[in-house]
Amino acid sequence: MNADFVFIDEHVPGIRWDAKYATWDNFTGRPVDGYLANRVSGTKALCAALACAQERAESLGFGLLLWDGYRPQRAVDRFLRWSREPEDGRTKQRHYPNLERAELFEKGYLAVRSSHSRGSTVDLSLYHLETGELVRMGGDYDLMDPISHHGAAGITAAEARNRQCLLSIMESSGFIPYEFEWWHYTLRNEPYPDTYFDFPITAVSELAA
Repeated sequence: MNADFVFIDEHVPGIRWDAKYATWDNFTGRPVDGYLANRVSGTKALCAALACAQERAESLGFGLLLWDGYRPQRAVDRFLRWSREPEDGRTKQRHYPNLERAELFEKGYLAVRSSHSRGSTVDLSLYHLETGELVRMGGDYDLMDPISHHGAAGITAAEARNRQCLLSIMESSGFIPYEFEWWHYTLRNEPYPDTYFDFPITAVSELAA
């Protein structure tokens, strides 16, 4: 266990999260290997940058909602096995309506080595502080489709502005976007750029060993 990894909500007070891969609400249709608790973790450097991003978001009337941070390598391996399983149609329309499972790796939506496993990448969005409602971004989380790309056609002008707002907040806080996913950002100066971790996400007392 690496002591530099922490639960983000404990280091960035007030941040919201919904760890999708710890639930049944994700593109595999079930909890994913390595996600044993509905928490989002990452490096301390990631937390420091997210605190800056949250402050910038709050100045604009928004909060940050996290869907994923550190991702164990065993979860990435599970994605690869899932992509080779027969299609059951349960999540296809919502998450990859125009692609086959095997194409998700070919098209760059999934990878056999994920930046998430290095501990300084997050999937996130904005929500309105006044109402708690998610900001409209022109496509749901993990919609693996060209409409999720930065600069995509087919979304409204307001949705495009919202994506640009998130991009501006994150870039000014030290993050680099991923061109295929409007929700995916990696810390520019990540502390473990060449290390892919595989410890599971478990209870508080077990993470910070």
